[in-house]
Amino acid sequence: MKTRDRILQTSLQLFNDYGEPRITTNHIADEMDISPGNLYYHFRNKDEIISLLFQQFERQMNAALQAPERRVPNMEDMWLYLHLVFENIWEYRFFYRDLDNILSRNKKLRTHFRRILERKVNTAAAICKGLVEAGVMHATPEEIAALAQNIAVIATYWLNFQSTRASAARSNDSDSNNLALGVYQVLSLVAPFLIDEARELLRQLSREYLT
Repeated sequence: MKTRDRILQTSLQLFNDYGEPRITTNHIADEMDISPGNLYYHFRNKDEIISLLFQQFERQMNAALQAPERRVPNMEDMWLYLHLVFENIWEYRFFYRDLDNILSRNKKLRTHFRRILERKVNTAAAICKGLVEAGVMHATPEEIAALAQNIAVIATYWLNFQSTRASAARSNDSDSNNLALGVYQVLSLVAPFLIDEARELLRQLSREYLT
């Protein structure tokens, strides 16, 4: 692996494990056993590393935020959409834990993250509309709009919500389980709008996140 890619990989791991504000470029260089000068040859500062990591995150999230275009969406599409979104959130969880701090320092990232939020809402709405069209969901356009926004809110702030509730002595490793609960929480928002078979399928999918 090239040094530049190793720097990005190491930075992501350290940011995720300890929080971006606590990690300096010297910490990254020490973890890699390279000189700070070698790191600065590839990246001028920590913000540049964060920008490159955000680009990786954005590409993966855009790929996840795809509603079916040539067929009517079904419940498996809703499950897959949520699973991929939360999976990407977990992989780049330091963004979400320090979201306000990071976005306040970088106007470009704030603009791009706003676009991601809009895509979260639009994709959720498109899947819900497809479920209505397929006859497995009963919801008005206004209810779909509100539901799609609620899904985006939970997906975006679930990590912080769970972190605030958790004991200070609790390990960060529990966050992976918290994300599974986040998927379940979103699915529980959708459940009241589903009819019989679709609601039962949702229950089956949901059980996977409670075990």
